Amino acid sequence: MKIKLLAALFVFSCTNHLYAQTGDKIFYAPPYLQIGTNPSPQSLELLWQSIDSTSKWAVEYTNGSTQKWLTAAAPESHKITIAETPEHLLFRVHLTGLVPGNQFQYRVKKNGQDVFTATAAAPHTADQPFRFAVFGDIGAGTPEAKQIANGMYNAKPNMIVIPGDIVYDYGLMSEYQSKFWPIYNADKVDAVGVPLMRSIPFVAAVGNHDADTRDLDKHPDALAYYHYWSQPLNGPDGKEGSAFVPLLKGSDVNKKAFYTSAGDRYPRMSNFSFNYGNAHYVVLDADTYVDWTDKELTEWLTKDLESSQSSTWRFVVFHHPGFNSSREHFEQQQMRLLSPIFEKENVDIVFCGHVHNYQRSFPMQFKPDNKGTLLIGGKENKTIRGRVVTGKWTLDKTFDGKNNTKPKGVIYIVTGAGGQELYNPEQQNDPDSWQKFTDKFISTVHSFTVVDINGNLLRLIQQDANGNALDSFEIKK
Repeated sequence: MKIKLLAALFVFSCTNHLYAQTGDKIFYAPPYLQIGTNPSPQSLELLWQSIDSTSKWAVEYTNGSTQKWLTAAAPESHKITIAETPEHLLFRVHLTGLVPGNQFQYRVKKNGQDVFTATAAAPHTADQPFRFAVFGDIGAGTPEAKQIANGMYNAKPNMIVIPGDIVYDYGLMSEYQSKFWPIYNADKVDAVGVPLMRSIPFVAAVGNHDADTRDLDKHPDALAYYHYWSQPLNGPDGKEGSAFVPLLKGSDVNKKAFYTSAGDRYPRMSNFSFNYGNAHYVVLDADTYVDWTDKELTEWLTKDLESSQSSTWRFVVFHHPGFNSSREHFEQQQMRLLSPIFEKENVDIVFCGHVHNYQRSFPMQFKPDNKGTLLIGGKENKTIRGRVVTGKWTLDKTFDGKNNTKPKGVIYIVTGAGGQELYNPEQQNDPDSWQKFTDKFISTVHSFTVVDINGNLLRLIQQDANGNALDSFEIKK
């Protein structure tokens, strides 16, 4: 089967890295892959960070069809000068002309010497099977986060999707240094981390721990998401103080340093979409500061999903789940407002984090009744804490993902057990505490989601760190 072949190829690719000279003296953060601002099956972006501003850098790569080494265009770079953070450069190289789905090699040269080599695979086209994995609330630096990272490495996905809370606790550059790069882009497999990001592109939504901290005098290196990620910029371009972009706080010096480094990624990269294989993905900012009743936002989302109807599969990714049976964060239901759009535009699965466990809803339809309540709190009683959204749901309890594989409605997945302390383990064996829309609830073990796509067939498995299946289902079209 093609999926097994791809997995086997990745077993090979992830064990043939050149680990020499990849320490702190060369890289502030070692090379990692991104889908980039204009994703395609023939291209990826390679990024790395260095404190060295005087050396000459270059990248060579094979395109996946021959072993001939090609020279990439000269790296683009910009200096990141943020208070309380070592000044460093972010380098970016476009790897183009790749053969979709094929393995390729790349090597980074510093002053003519190879300092880093890795193997990866190009993105897939609509007629190629592929595997992606999803796990949220990951950058905690806990032993469980490291175990799940190892499980993800063994699953060998072609792409990894993070539904928010990339790093804890404040989304800082310093937290990427201590809790993210060492675990998800290590030089080798060990008890600390695994070499994932150099071979597999990560895609991420912002979570509250990535985007709530906006006082740049207190934390100048906050909002690191907008410095370090390279993702599509095709979402709405909101202004600070608008319905979906809070105001930044801080001195003019600190704010200017942030704007200079983040460039056009802020705030445009908060909401975006892209295609991978025969699937369309929409990534949203679900934080409580976003007003998803805003017309600009809902019109953009609707038009984007309307334009994706030629894709076989449609997925939406965001942090705060609208449908959640945990006692934790139960009141933050603001994303339920989008359910009618998801249903109208044939969204298959919505992936969320925020709640540190695994939950799966029945396939469902939801009609808000516009009788919910906006929740306000904080020291000055002005901070939006969420929104209770009431309404009527219709559940498809005939779908079992085995005998009946054609769901009627949207399936909502919470996959926030990626490394932080688990929420509400006492509820796992207490189904009376679940909401009626919840079909599965696993809160006593950390886990991640693996999705295999092969044409009109989707298979989802929720796995623990050792690869044991905790839940599974299929959808056929």
